[in-house]
Amino acid sequence: MHGRCLLIALLLCSLFAPTSSLPQSHALPPPVGGITFEQVIRLSQSGLSDAVIIAQIQKRPQPFNLSPDELLQLKDARVSNNVIEAMMPPSSAPAVANPVATTTASQGDADDPLADHDAGIYMYYTTSSGKHKLVELEPTVYTQGKSNGYFATAVTYGIAKIKWRAIVRSPHAAISTVDPNAVFYFYFEEKGAGLSHSSFNASTSTPNEFTLLHFDVKKDNRETIVMQMNAFGGQTGSQDNAIVQFTSTKLRPGAYKVTPSASLRQGEYCFLTGQSFGGFMAGAASANRLFDFGITE
Repeated sequence: MHGRCLLIALLLCSLFAPTSSLPQSHALPPPVGGITFEQVIRLSQSGLSDAVIIAQIQKRPQPFNLSPDELLQLKDARVSNNVIEAMMPPSSAPAVANPVATTTASQGDADDPLADHDAGIYMYYTTSSGKHKLVELEPTVYTQGKSNGYFATAVTYGIAKIKWRAIVRSPHAAISTVDPNAVFYFYFEEKGAGLSHSSFNASTSTPNEFTLLHFDVKKDNRETIVMQMNAFGGQTGSQDNAIVQFTSTKLRPGAYKVTPSASLRQGEYCFLTGQSFGGFMAGAASANRLFDFGITE
């Protein structure tokens, strides 16, 4: 009798044992936030195909909320247009023919380089208070003013060079910044046309047709050499030590970002189109235009 009661008790215990003792399947790990902005850049620079990167982007629960500065950072990192479009919300991606084109939200911001702006050259810089500003460079008239070297050329039988100088009749530009890492944006009225039909030659259509020059500042003016000639031939263009190298990136038809290859040291600068050198040839007008600015302490 006692054995039977013990057997019944064991059976009841096995029937009502806690379910936690039963084997359970392993739960799937919770979903993570997905690929990050920095990871998109690293994957693109590693050489992976767009399809692989986009597949990772599509795993995100929410699309990226890209700012204009982030769009520019992606283009500078050479992330493809297809990948950038995949990062944007579906409602806005189809409207972006180029991923850094103007968005509706940015059209009213005068300091946004991706917004629509009048044709011209603009300087984009950071103020001492940390704010970003976009300011148009106004065209400034320069004159031939003077040339030198005639006597030296005569006494050296044409070996010494005659130098023509472009002179601006003021020691400092009206627009300046303390930011040595300022960048520039060129906006053209239409593809294949000049910055504007009234301010520059209509055949000028890309920043590559301009030269960025460092001025030699005098007491009352700024000047730079634009042409040299002796008895054996002439050379148009500025001296190498005055030329500042830069790179240009096409953002969309008619819009370019121009970045100096190194930080700009304190001084006076200008953008001058190569076609302006024609103003120093025989029979040409004695004045032309340039776009000047300064870098201050």
